[in-house]
Amino acid sequence: MRGKGVKIGACILADDMDRMVRFYRDTLGFQTQWTEGNFAEFETASGELSFFMYSRKAFAEAIKESYVPPKGINQTFEIALWLPRFADVDEEYARLSKWEGLRFPTGAPITYPFGIRNFYVADPEGNLLEIGSMREE
Repeated sequence: MRGKGVKIGACILADDMDRMVRFYRDTLGFQTQWTEGNFAEFETASGELSFFMYSRKAFAEAIKESYVPPKGINQTFEIALWLPRFADVDEEYARLSKWEGLRFPTGAPITYPFGIRNFYVADPEGNLLEIGSMREE
């Protein structure tokens, strides 16, 4: 395997597939390529199978492990969603702030000395999404 030639896909394990698909499709605007039963795939600029979702319970069964639903904010990973400009980050924060029940662990967007502006939002099951940009203009 050679890192530069490898395509990477990110999978979120979900307890409530319908609710999670609705959040990523209807709230964040990802178009679904496939959503049926225990699996959903979303279109991204990165191409096929770059972002998908699988039932947490079905996954636990497939790997022959106990099903243990998570609690609170998932601190084991984050998914970074990179927008073109700092202003886009601010607009997305303002838009998502209107949705009832979303959690923003770090609050409003912050610009860091190393050149990134971002904020974090937790999806309905507590998975962290970093929404940011590396370009001021």
